Amino acid sequence: MITKKPALLTPQGLAKLQDEYDRLTHEGREEVADRLHRAFEDGQDDDFVDNAELEAARNEQAFLEGRIQELEDILNNYELISESDMQPDKVNVGDRVTVVEEGYDEEECYHLVGAAEADPVEGRISNESPLGRALLGSKIGDVVTFDAPGGLTSFRVVKINE
Repeated sequence: MITKKPALLTPQGLAKLQDEYDRLTHEGREEVADRLHRAFEDGQDDDFVDNAELEAARNEQAFLEGRIQELEDILNNYELISESDMQPDKVNVGDRVTVVEEGYDEEECYHLVGAAEADPVEGRISNESPLGRALLGSKIGDVVTFDAPGGLTSFRVVKINE
């Protein structure tokens, strides 16, 4: 039997995933059931077997159930990131890190989180991403280099948790 490694979660990330799970299993399932019921009833009046609304509702149900299963997998196998596990003065999962790309002046801030709660648009990057892996264990002043889609990229660590 293959044991999957636990998802690393911050306390805020755990709460967010639990809220999403509760919302999807209650309100989400109810909404999809209503949509399926309406689509099925509307399809009864049509003479053709193809009912686009019913198909769309079934697809929505499949997507919803897939996300619920994904959340159950995470919530049944996670490891909470605790501050006691962190190394002071080094970048750890759960830290907010400010970096500057070499050759530029603009600072960028990232929250280094586990893959389950990563959201690059919101500035939350996974510890498993190329930048996340490069940042782990680095200190203020360190330059980290990683392979990005545009080639090798280097960032200097400016701040940790400020």
